[in-house]
Amino acid sequence: MDVQAALDAIAAEAARGDLVFTTHAEIALRVQRALEDPDCSIERLSQLIAAEPILAAKIVSMANSAAYNPSGRELSGVAQAVARLGFKTLHTLTMAVVVRQMQEMSGSAEQKALAQRLWLHTTHVAALARVIARRVTRQDPEAAFFAGIVHEVGGFYLIARAAAFPSLLTSDLSPWHGQGEAALGRSLLAALGVPATISEALETLWQGYLAMPPRSLGDTLLLADQLSPVESPLSELAGMGRRGLPADLDLLIDDAMLSRILADSAAEVDAMSQALQS
Repeated sequence: MDVQAALDAIAAEAARGDLVFTTHAEIALRVQRALEDPDCSIERLSQLIAAEPILAAKIVSMANSAAYNPSGRELSGVAQAVARLGFKTLHTLTMAVVVRQMQEMSGSAEQKALAQRLWLHTTHVAALARVIARRVTRQDPEAAFFAGIVHEVGGFYLIARAAAFPSLLTSDLSPWHGQGEAALGRSLLAALGVPATISEALETLWQGYLAMPPRSLGDTLLLADQLSPVESPLSELAGMGRRGLPADLDLLIDDAMLSRILADSAAEVDAMSQALQS
């Protein structure tokens, strides 16, 4: 089976809803549904989160990160962390668990290593997107954070399913960029219940056209993807580089250069990406 046929088969599988998630991911999806219930209390939500140790640890870690704890007062309890972060950020962190668990579905050691590199890229993009949204494009920072977490969801699922398609990840993967990534990504975003505004941002990412100056959530995501210090390994395999954007991109934003804004925010970006990787 050639690469395009394999990509079509995986996308068709996802479109039918034939998706398999780990137990950890299933619990995280249950928490996602609870977050969408307007009557869900912090106490009830904390109980659900505490039942999933990976998610609980990530939420406490993020609540104590520099981005959400400027006072330096550390928390140790899940309920306190939930109250500090708020439901929007919790929504993103539960999705982070779902996405990261896809790397556990990878078969060979090589595939697991590829998924780990993709997660490293994802954490940097998510952290950068949050900063860029707040300081450059004036978008909702938490929406940008969420978009960064899910922007490679199709890539994780592709790696997870690669064991069923021998040589897929050692062949010319150029068909992945563009229609291949978009087709699989759309099905997964729908299955995971990702909001329309986030899906629209990913459409901008897949198209690869950055508006100048950048203003939209999609522009925010594209800029974060371009500026990430870790490139997507799938982009490398596809021979596409950083979605066709110039490597020396810099912009004047409200009398400050983008490079200066990012330098000022480096500690925050590093703290957030490290918290996601833990």
